[in-house]
Amino acid sequence: MEEREVRVLLERVAAGEVAPAEALVKIKVAPFEDLGYAKVDLQRGIRQGVPEVIYGAGKTAEQIADIARSLRSAGQTCVLVTRLDAQKAALVQERLGEPEAFTYYDTPRIGMVGEAPQPDGNGTIVVAAAGTSDLPVAEEAALVAEALGNKVQRLYDVGVAGLHRLLAHAEDIAAAQVIIAVAGMEGAIASVVGGMASCPVIAVPTSVGYGASFGGVAALLAMLNSCASGVSVVNIDNGFGAGYQASLINHL
Repeated sequence: MEEREVRVLLERVAAGEVAPAEALVKIKVAPFEDLGYAKVDLQRGIRQGVPEVIYGAGKTAEQIADIARSLRSAGQTCVLVTRLDAQKAALVQERLGEPEAFTYYDTPRIGMVGEAPQPDGNGTIVVAAAGTSDLPVAEEAALVAEALGNKVQRLYDVGVAGLHRLLAHAEDIAAAQVIIAVAGMEGAIASVVGGMASCPVIAVPTSVGYGASFGGVAALLAMLNSCASGVSVVNIDNGFGAGYQASLINHL
């Protein structure tokens, strides 16, 4: 059961449409379902405002489908599966079957069971990616943010190698509620955006780059040492973490 469902249920109790005893039974559903290989957290949405998300890497298609089915049965309207390759996604879809609606997004490697909610955040989350090679991580951040009920604007291929491309979106940056800056190489876009924006900036280093980038470590260190105030940093290639954090900020 998600937070908004609990709120609706309590409103119905207040209106006399549902008996308190009946509501208590609904709320006292087991806090998790033990599948043997996973204890599915059915009340995370109530505790944290965001329901459980499935990390697909390392899990079988059968495990992913069963966990998703458990979450859906408990009332979760949208279930995300991150780090899901196309071959496994096809098996998950086959396992889920009808009537579950399953959509696979190839670039961010994300599967979605159900539909994303309508945006209910305070403003717009801008996802700015330095280069086209950064799109898998940027799209992971953008799609996660959308699935958590946010309006997202994408600014892609706006890196510092051609700064005019980013400056052309100065008004979008100024109007944003949160900005996610995604870059590999030297990761400079986070500092540039941080110097232009009045909102929180979440920097995401990617593993894109040549040898001395050390798989994203160079971008990570550059972002951690940004001279722009208001820039925070998530782990290398962690688009999910950035999208999640941006959603929390946008729903304050």
